[in-house]
Amino acid sequence: MSTILNSNVVNNNFNGKEIKRMHIMAKPIGAVCNIDCNYCYYLSKQGLLDYKKGCSPEIEDETLEHYIRNYITSQNAPQIIFSWQGGEPTLLGVDFFERVVALQDKYCPNNVEILNDLQTNGTLIDDKWCQFLKRNNFLVGLSIDGPQMLHDSYRTNKSGRGTFNKVMKTVDLFHKHQIQFTTLTCVNNLTSRNPLEVYRFLRDEVRSPMMQFIPIVEKRDFREFAPDSTNNNLLIPKQGDKSLIPGNSRSIVEPWCVSDVAWGNFLIAIFDEWYQKDIGRVHIQYFEAILQAWSGRQNPMCTLGPVCGKGMAMEPNGDVYTCDHFVYPEYKTGSILEDDLETLAYSSKQAMFGLDKINQLPKKCQQCDYQFACFGECPKNRFIKTENGEAGLNYLCAGWHKFFSHADKDFSQILRTLKQPVANGKYTHV
Repeated sequence: MSTILNSNVVNNNFNGKEIKRMHIMAKPIGAVCNIDCNYCYYLSKQGLLDYKKGCSPEIEDETLEHYIRNYITSQNAPQIIFSWQGGEPTLLGVDFFERVVALQDKYCPNNVEILNDLQTNGTLIDDKWCQFLKRNNFLVGLSIDGPQMLHDSYRTNKSGRGTFNKVMKTVDLFHKHQIQFTTLTCVNNLTSRNPLEVYRFLRDEVRSPMMQFIPIVEKRDFREFAPDSTNNNLLIPKQGDKSLIPGNSRSIVEPWCVSDVAWGNFLIAIFDEWYQKDIGRVHIQYFEAILQAWSGRQNPMCTLGPVCGKGMAMEPNGDVYTCDHFVYPEYKTGSILEDDLETLAYSSKQAMFGLDKINQLPKKCQQCDYQFACFGECPKNRFIKTENGEAGLNYLCAGWHKFFSHADKDFSQILRTLKQPVANGKYTHV
């Protein structure tokens, strides 16, 4: 159990100067992908960003080198982390990432460690890929939604065939080559109804070293409009309105989305089994991060912290956006070919975007006993009204509150067992 929460002393200086970090999700092949997941929020960017009129589907060598050099020189920290996403970045092949590593070595300062993480659908991985990933110490995020029936319902190839068997072969290869990996599981209208089936599969069959769950929430107009845009064709419902239920003919969200209550029930079911049987040996990102908030620290996840905007996104032509979920024209902050990355990361536009997360909390959130645990969650999902008609409430609010209320006492007990402070929640003085 002691592995869940460690007390680390943070040194705010490196090489005699204040530590300076940033994080960018680089998309070297943009939204190009070899599979066609129904719920993917990113495939539509090929049309939205007008790839055919100048936005190359693959980052050019000169742009890649400029990015790697600029990203390194814009930071002052003992570790610099590169994140590679898509689309499907493995479509670029091992040779592309060999060039990435060579460029990182070329520009890496003394006493600095460069780390890489890569998100993949797992359908193109083979022994050659694994040898490269192992040799270069890549951390890999593997997308898998659960047992075959659940996974193949939405994660299909271009011909409509499920991808489960290919992904499971990759799981075997990762274990064979001892690749560092985590699993990323999308919680949609189907997986949310089968929480223990999903959890036990990941635990027992995949043997996931770290489970990440992401709630699938997209408004019906997400392909054309940014999350906070006003679309007169979509009425903004209040919390509890039936038009929020996925599949309802009047719903403002896509039918494959998770409902607010289903999200809470999903977390509760998995948390109870984890707490009773698996705590300390199975690692779940949400639960371990939320413990930080209960102990009085800041949650390390941007979606649950007070401020966001720390994770920008870069398209293959060098355009930079405020966030991976806000890759829309109005949220473009600049280009690495024209602007300094440090300037973009610390610009007033980026700072305002991040601070709006806490500055625009509705009163319901400000008065909530669990504000410390989510701060209104991701701004992408703040598109409904409170019962009193105030705008800006998170679509998942009811589910999060249900989960926090259910797990409050147990989170406090975990911290006490670890001899850690219980700074938040309703059981601070028990």
